[in-house]
Parts: sequence; C-alpha cells; structure tokens
Amino acid sequence: MDENNTISSTSSAGDESPLLNNFVHGVVDYKRRPVLRSKSGCWRSAYYIIGVEVAERFAYYGVESNLITYLTGPLGQSTATAAENVNTWSGTAALLPLVGAFIADALLGRYLTIIIASLLYVLALALLAGSTLLPSDCETAVDHESSCSSKMQVVLFFVSLYLVAFAQGGHKPCVQAFGADQFDADDPEELKSKSSFFNWWYFGLCGGSTVGIFAVSYIQENLSWGLGFGIPCIIMGFALIMFLVGTMSYRFHHKTQDRNALIRIGNVFVKAARNWRTNYSTVSPQEHQDHEKFRFLNKALVSCDESNQDEPVCSIDEVEEAKAVLRLVPIWASCLGYSTVISQTSTLFTKQGATMDRSIGSTFKLPAASLQSFIGLSIVILIPIYETILVPVTRTVTTIPSGLTMLQRIGTGIFISILTMVVAAMVEAKRLKMALEYGFVDDPSAMIPMKIWWLLPQYLLAGCSEVFTMVGIQEFFYDQMPSDLKSVGLALYLSIIGTGSFLSSFLIAIVEKTTSINGEDGWISDNLNRGHVDRFYYLLAGIGAGSFAIYIYAAKYYVYNRRRAL
Repeated sequence: MDENNTISSTSSAGDESPLLNNFVHGVVDYKRRPVLRSKSGCWRSAYYIIGVEVAERFAYYGVESNLITYLTGPLGQSTATAAENVNTWSGTAALLPLVGAFIADALLGRYLTIIIASLLYVLALALLAGSTLLPSDCETAVDHESSCSSKMQVVLFFVSLYLVAFAQGGHKPCVQAFGADQFDADDPEELKSKSSFFNWWYFGLCGGSTVGIFAVSYIQENLSWGLGFGIPCIIMGFALIMFLVGTMSYRFHHKTQDRNALIRIGNVFVKAARNWRTNYSTVSPQEHQDHEKFRFLNKALVSCDESNQDEPVCSIDEVEEAKAVLRLVPIWASCLGYSTVISQTSTLFTKQGATMDRSIGSTFKLPAASLQSFIGLSIVILIPIYETILVPVTRTVTTIPSGLTMLQRIGTGIFISILTMVVAAMVEAKRLKMALEYGFVDDPSAMIPMKIWWLLPQYLLAGCSEVFTMVGIQEFFYDQMPSDLKSVGLALYLSIIGTGSFLSSFLIAIVEKTTSINGEDGWISDNLNRGHVDRFYYLLAGIGAGSFAIYIYAAKYYVYNRRRAL
C-alpha cells in the first residue's frame, strides 16, 4: 500500500457539512478510501506503531550494546580497533536512514518501505546468528593483534552486521514518521496528542532497548552468542506481524504536490546557484568578507523565480520549502558535538565496566553491557515525569503549550551531556587510582575492587540528556520539514547520531596515534589500567562545551516555520 496516492475528492468537501467534517482531510485508508476520524489513526494506530518500535529497538540494541565484547572476544580485535568498528557501524546505521527516507518519500511510501525493511531485518539477524556458529580459534590464540576467527566467519559476520544497519535505515525513520502521521495537525486535540506522541514514542523505544540490553547481553555472555543474536531475529518477526495487524486502522497521507518534494527543493537550489554565479561578482567587498554570504544565498533563493523566464519558475511555496531546509543546517551541525560525546556509552563505558567488580551476591555476575540498560531505565522513569510534571510547571512560566520550545529542550540535554563526561572522567580517575593501589596496573584481566555501580551516575546522566536532546531533535526535525519530507526530517535527526559516531571513531584513532609514543600505552589502551580514558573524557567534555556554545548561537537566530512550533 502506498500512502502517496491521492485522496478521493469527496473528502476535500469536509468544510461543507457536519457529516463530512467527520472525515480527515488529506488521508485515505488502506483501500484508498476517505477515513473517518473516529475509526482511524490517532492513538488506536499509534499503539501498534510504538509496539513495533519497542520490538525493533530490542532487536537493534540486542546486537549493538554488547558488540564491542564480541569483537574483542570471539573475533579477537584490540579495544581501540573494536571501538572504531562499533562507532563506524553505528555511524553507518544512523546515516542509512537518509537512504531509506528518500526511498520512502520519493518512491515506495512509508508503509511499504517498513514492510520491506522488516523482512530484510529478519534475514540479516538470522545470518548474524548463523555466523557465530562457524568455528573460531580464538580460544587458543595468544596474539590478539590479528583476528583468530576464520575468514568466512568474519566476512559473514560483518556482511550480516551491515545488512542489519541497512534494514534499520529503511525501518526507523519511516516507522516514526508513519506514527506521527496518524495525528491530524489541523485538529486541536490531535495536535496536542502529536506532541505527546514523541515523548511516549521515546518511552517505548527506551523500554525496548532497556530490556534488550539487559536480557540479550546476559544470554550472549552466559549462554550463547548464536542464541543472543537469534532472539532479536524472532522479536523482529513478531514486530512485522504486529505492524500488519494494525493496517486497517492506519491513515495514509498523500502528496501535497504532484512533483516530488526533493525534486522541487533541488530545483530551487539549482536556480539559486545559477543566480549566485551570475550576481555574486556584483556584491560589495564587505559582503565578500563576512557572514553575509549566507544572507546572499537567501536572496538568491527568493529571487530564483524571477530568473531565466525561459524555464519553469520556482513558486513561492517551493522557495519557502527550500529556505526551511536550509535553516536546519546550522542546528544540525551544532548538534554533532553532542552525538560524538554520547556515543561513548556503548563502547568505552562498557570496557570500563568489564574491569570492575560486577558480582551480585555469591553467584550472579552482571554483564558489563547491561549497565547501558540504565540509560533506558532512566528515560522510562523521566519521560512520564517530564510529561506530567515538568511540562505543566514550565508552561505556567513560559506560556508555551509544550513548556519549553524544541530548541530549548535540545540545548538543555546538550548541557547535561557535558556534565556526563566530567562525571565519567572523575570515576575513571578513581578506578585508575585503585588499580595502582592494588598493583593491577599490568594485569588487564584483573578485577578492580570497585563496584560497577560507580558507573551508574554517568549512565543516568546520559539518559537524562537523551530525554531532553534526543526527543527534542526528533520532534524538531519532523515538525520543521516540509510535509512531504517528514521521513527525511527524521533521517536528518538520525544522521546527527551517525555522523557523531564517525567523528568519535576518527577522534579515537587520532588520540590513539598521538598519545601512543615510542611504543608506550596511549590514553585508549587494550590494558585500560595503563591508559588514560579519563583524559579522553575530559577532552570530550571540552568538545561538548564548544559545541554547546555554537548551538546557542545557532538556536538564537533560528526562525520557526510555524508559530505553533514555539
């Protein structure tokens, strides 16, 4: 089913009689018929879609959360190499939604893209589980500088891993956009519900990831890696069934214009570029030297419909669409520091925990990766508090329906992420001090007599920052994109996370190279007891502070597309 099909003309007459007002303008059902407001969309559909996201995040984090342990264990990679591989894969997984969103918004529609991506997801997870069953010689290998797994196992594992990334690239932006599409922005009550949808969406997302991290990481470390990757495969199968069950209640949006939105916006920028080349030589010397270049491009956009009368001109709506996308660029760029900082939670935080006392009672040993579940747990606890307490309180002060503007919410989370790195650095400094006191500096396998719960504050702070920044970015990029590019908007949010992961991988490589002098251990060493991850965390805190300053400047001059976005 393609939701881009046009709606019957009968629904456009909704303003003419009370009966037709019961129909939702601009949408159809799965049989392309006009839909009744009382029997379609809103929460009755959103619950199915949130449930699908819970299952998908369970599956994704069941793979991602403990990936560094599998790479440094069965695949025999060094800590730095494994961290780079995890960040590279995570970055790719977060950038691929741009491809999936383009396919959905330009070609297949969100509904069909979700189904195809889900089928691919199940296949990829099945192959991933199968790759772990191939023989490996890592148990007897002593040189971990090179992989001790069979070539076939390594190739199949990484092919399957990146197939997972590609599948979720089509799945994630479309599911969330499709969920938000179930609420009518022209209806006051449904508009209020749409704002809450993003909070409860992230609540479900984190609930799924929390259970996935804790349950699957335990199975992987204590039972079987094959079973640990196989369970997410089964869960994704159930997610697809759940999504199909809700089909009869879904609302399918149609395009607002005949031409594809990406083509329309691309055409505006092409014409603007021509105007720039033609007229930029006439700009005053002062404009050549300062930030007026950005303003000049804006002028080129505005005037694009006046140039080259032999070609089709840009309409005012098309120019406004292009300007709306252009205004998002500074916000997108200024959030990269945040994503670089927060990407450490699934890599170096986990390696820290692996060296600490993880025992509970006399027999149970907590998997190091399971502490990532406390990020989701803190989010699950804080989102209802945010929705029921913080929003009403701040609303009385700001008079804004959502309490805080989307940009204020994002900035608050970025500031908390800086505190997260400072706390992580202080805890790591204490861990290194105890390793020195107990003579474990040269023993990377030793258990430092320091409970893993010392890491809990940094995980909880990371979760708190996500409540503000992640939810805020999702709503912001969905809300501020043109109506035909909502999936692309959410893909842009995900691309922030992906680019940050790549930047983190690049930063780790630079730090490893510059701090490992004359064969000495650098800040990020295979033996963390001889490294200085605390210094790396302080570096990240500095990067986060610089990014926060840039963000404040960008947010100060941002103009919302609609007044209701405030």
